[in-house]
Amino acid sequence: MSFQILGQDAKSRARAGVLETPHGKVETPVFMPVATQASVKALSQEDLESLGVQAILSNSYHLYLRPGTAVIKQAGGLHRFMDYKGMILTDSGGFQVLSQSDLRTIDDFGVSFKSHIDGSSHRLTPEKVIEIQSELGSDCWTALDVCAPYPSDEAQTKLALERTMRWLDLSEKAFLQKKDEGFRALFFPILQGGFFPQLRARAAEQMAKISADGISLGGFSVGEPKNLTWEILGKTIEALPASKPRYLMGVGTPEDLWDAVSLGVDMMDCVWPTRVARNGQVMTRVGRYNISNSLCRTNFEPLEPSCSCFVCGRYSKAYLSHLHRSRELSAHRLISYHNIHLMLTLAREIRQSVLEGSFFDKRQEFFSRIRKDSKEVLTLAS
Repeated sequence: MSFQILGQDAKSRARAGVLETPHGKVETPVFMPVATQASVKALSQEDLESLGVQAILSNSYHLYLRPGTAVIKQAGGLHRFMDYKGMILTDSGGFQVLSQSDLRTIDDFGVSFKSHIDGSSHRLTPEKVIEIQSELGSDCWTALDVCAPYPSDEAQTKLALERTMRWLDLSEKAFLQKKDEGFRALFFPILQGGFFPQLRARAAEQMAKISADGISLGGFSVGEPKNLTWEILGKTIEALPASKPRYLMGVGTPEDLWDAVSLGVDMMDCVWPTRVARNGQVMTRVGRYNISNSLCRTNFEPLEPSCSCFVCGRYSKAYLSHLHRSRELSAHRLISYHNIHLMLTLAREIRQSVLEGSFFDKRQEFFSRIRKDSKEVLTLAS
């Protein structure tokens, strides 16, 4: 693995680079659509190819439960199972397990839980999570962690961090064993510590001592106010080595892209663009609006006139409003495609602005256009 930084903004920590993975190079900053269950919801692999998606995120927990790692291993690994040729990063599933407080118990050695699908009993340990990811054959592996809920007091957050750090030592040993067996995956363990800078700094110290190829920044976007996200994220990144890529987990609106990259984030993922698309929310460069808005019914302009995606080149707001109101499933695909296209386009533009030395000005220009009122957004996006 190599991570090369090709450009650095003079007025922020924004940077542009290239990450080499077993399934090709990934240009950073990069936005990774979420394929939780080996599928980006409502989109096909042909859609991902036409969008130019470099990397996606899948979830070990969900794939372990269904269809099961044995099936995916028999298919030749996750890439062949879903026929995706780019980089795949797999989340450990710790957040999904631990968020279901009524179905699990945590101890110092792992998590026991009941499947949300059929109620069957399961056990995840740090070693088991590495084994699961080896059977999936993904490119970047994470480690089992404990994500403290928000809000949590310092004692509760410290306990979660101590377990995460203990599990990380075990995960590293299991990962290095897999490397000795010939696996070429990259290790992106998850840094926790809640919203206490001293705990985040303690976690960063551990990260500097282990064989990590990159660092996953977990525990954000769990209900905290956005200004707290950026405050703690900024302090956390200050304590991290510049040589390793930083992956911010589960944060990803257009505004988030610009803010996170300005603090030094290289990789991001989020279900948000496709989740809101299924509810009719259209993302644009000037803000968001809902396609079911009455103003869309007789608006025959594209979702966003300046957008180059095929949806905006072919369909009108009026038609997509009709599809959404009629509960036609094609509306999910078409709006999701547009929303993901916007996120990927912005990530590429952000990267180019860093390389050209114009990131600061481009970021200011972007935020000067953002509107919060959906009717105003509709007017500007017509």
